[in-house]
Amino acid sequence: MSETASKKRSEKLGDKNDLRIKAIENGTVIDHITPGQALTVLNILRVSESFTNTVSVVMNAGGSRGDKDVVKIEGRELTEKEVDAISLISPKATVNIIRDFEVVQKRKINKPDTVCGIVKCINPNCITNSSEPIETRFIVTDDEKVKSLVLRCVFCESVMTEDLIKYIE
Repeated sequence: MSETASKKRSEKLGDKNDLRIKAIENGTVIDHITPGQALTVLNILRVSESFTNTVSVVMNAGGSRGDKDVVKIEGRELTEKEVDAISLISPKATVNIIRDFEVVQKRKINKPDTVCGIVKCINPNCITNSSEPIETRFIVTDDEKVKSLVLRCVFCESVMTEDLIKYIE
């Protein structure tokens, strides 16, 4: 680690009573994850015991906007498909791209208008659940009554509102 990077890291350590996770040199930090959803995010990203890069997870940490989870992944940047999948379970999260210990890109996750190839349709008779090579496609909307996302299959019109993580492919 260069002297400059080491100094920056030391300046960010702050109060000794704070629990800090080591800064990553290159990779992704997913911040402001809905509390309790960090492990779901790891599942979406296919991070398992065979994953060899450093992964840090903080769950139910206090933040300026309330409790949150945080996931740091060394040496990996997310695909748009992965970001869209995370948006379904944590629409207020932020994705920070880190290079040389610096945040080079910070963006809020936005609810996509559609998601393709991320969620399996709940309708067993949907054409996407047949042997046809058709990628799933859902229109994403909000349901103010139940304060959750609603997915509507463009092929069979099936509606999904709960337990979306069970259907993420």
